[in-house]
Amino acid sequence: MSAKKYTVETIGPRLNEFLRPLLKRAGFALDYDLLETESVHPEFESPEVTLQFKGADVDLVLANRAELLLALEQVTMEALRMPSEDHSRISFDANDYRMLRIEELRLSASAAAEKVKRTGSPFFFNPMNSRERRVIHLALRGETELRSESAGFGGHRQVVVYPAGMPSVPPPPPPPVRREREGDRDRDRRPGRGPRPQGRGARR
Repeated sequence: MSAKKYTVETIGPRLNEFLRPLLKRAGFALDYDLLETESVHPEFESPEVTLQFKGADVDLVLANRAELLLALEQVTMEALRMPSEDHSRISFDANDYRMLRIEELRLSASAAAEKVKRTGSPFFFNPMNSRERRVIHLALRGETELRSESAGFGGHRQVVVYPAGMPSVPPPPPPPVRREREGDRDRDRRPGRGPRPQGRGARR
């Protein structure tokens, strides 16, 4: 068995130096433990060090498919200038979310495979991060009647499952970003209307 590249002793001080002040400034009621772990699903994910969040705001961290958890993980990896190939060696988690999410993705991959075989049409997963896309690809690697590939760009990158002989097709375009229309701004400037409420950080 090869030696680990990261341990709590080697990476812990760097994680603490960046993350603890960040959580304090953001006002999160969070703490965490750093653990050297063995994955329940090593074929899908095998982190060497896991950061387990705990505290009153754990539910906030896990809301919207752990959006904040994944964002904290990503920004920490970038701040520590960790090579992209090493990101999977450090895992942020809370309440066993990672293990449960892998199980969910495996079931989704199985259901998608059955649908593609039944209909002969490609199946487009919702956009997901690179770790989750990897789980889908690995879950389908033994299939001979279909294939999977990643398509799209940036935060809209997604997995597409095709019948084995079907060529790739462009993924659906990302949803448009809603912008304030000129008419909305003009209406707010009409006489008799009070000023729009200004929140913190609003342009004055």
